Amino acid sequence: MDRFTERLADFDVSYTLTAPDDVAAAIEDVTTQPAIGVELPDGLGDLPESVETDPSPAELREASTGVTEARLGIADYGSLVLPTTADGVEPISLFPEHHVGVVSSEDVVPGMADALADLGECFRDASGSAVVATGPSATADMGALVKGAHGPKTVHAIIVEP
Repeated sequence: MDRFTERLADFDVSYTLTAPDDVAAAIEDVTTQPAIGVELPDGLGDLPESVETDPSPAELREASTGVTEARLGIADYGSLVLPTTADGVEPISLFPEHHVGVVSSEDVVPGMADALADLGECFRDASGSAVVATGPSATADMGALVKGAHGPKTVHAIIVEP
């Protein structure tokens, strides 16, 4: 866990350590309204009522914050592994300027090989996929570093410790 939080900081990702019962309050503390999100899986906590879970295209476009589950955390890279879904939740993590990823401390693995081993069966059986996100979106292909070019400008990880 120490390696994970160090690497998050290396990539300008802020984080909060919290218990499952305090997840909604932790999310509320780091969101800017309007906020959209995806219902969190059992055991990871709840979203605050202020987070819209069935956004219209206009609400998606206007959202300041997107809140999603992170299936895994990869300690060596400070990465969050965001699951993709058949109904396409990826825009919730990519369109708003601020992304909040909620991950269980039990789902933080040491390295990429561990993440691929964990996800491999899911990918083989269900033809699944995931996005490995490391820090805010940034590009420097045209000169100076620009944040938010292809995704969020800022990222915050909520790490749930059971």
